[in-house]
Amino acid sequence: MSKVRGPALYRLVPSKTLFMLCDVQEKFKPAIPLLSSLIENTTKLLAAGKILQVPLLVTEQYPERLGKTVCELDIGHACANVSKTMFSMLVEPVRKSMTDIFGGKPKTAVLFGLETHVCVEQTAFDLVNDGVDVWLVADCCASRLNQDRDLALERLRHIGCNIATSESVIFNLLGDKDNKSFKEIASLVKKISADMQLARASKS
Repeated sequence: MSKVRGPALYRLVPSKTLFMLCDVQEKFKPAIPLLSSLIENTTKLLAAGKILQVPLLVTEQYPERLGKTVCELDIGHACANVSKTMFSMLVEPVRKSMTDIFGGKPKTAVLFGLETHVCVEQTAFDLVNDGVDVWLVADCCASRLNQDRDLALERLRHIGCNIATSESVIFNLLGDKDNKSFKEIASLVKKISADMQLARASKS
């Protein structure tokens, strides 16, 4: 009998979770109006992931033209940084890294980056089709137009992705005030997240 998907699947466990940073590259800086806010929120999320020992995979779309990952983001702890031309992150080297890290697939992928309606969306489609639970970090996602981002997030919600914020992800991974990493995490989240001008979800 197949398992029924339900809310219990969406509790994040660091050892079963993968952070996936999608194509936040230098050449996007003049094109994405909210990129500085995205970088601020992503910096916090990556730092929390490093503290909580959540593995990180990074991709860069056609870096010969679009540049490397923005210098403001610390990705030194990434398990892999993969160049690609396919829009989805799930190219063969990324799939191999998943297998190396988890002995198969992660239970949950926490996905964030650029652009929401292109590479992030297609990555989410592939992850869902592979049976991986997907959390989209809405305040760490952007597109050149906010409407493209917002409609993509709405589509992804409808296919079963959990749309969250960076702080929601961080506290879900932390789980308990008595977690040994609580003080380090508390210092990260002391400053409120940058506003990404997210639209409210439409009613079904």
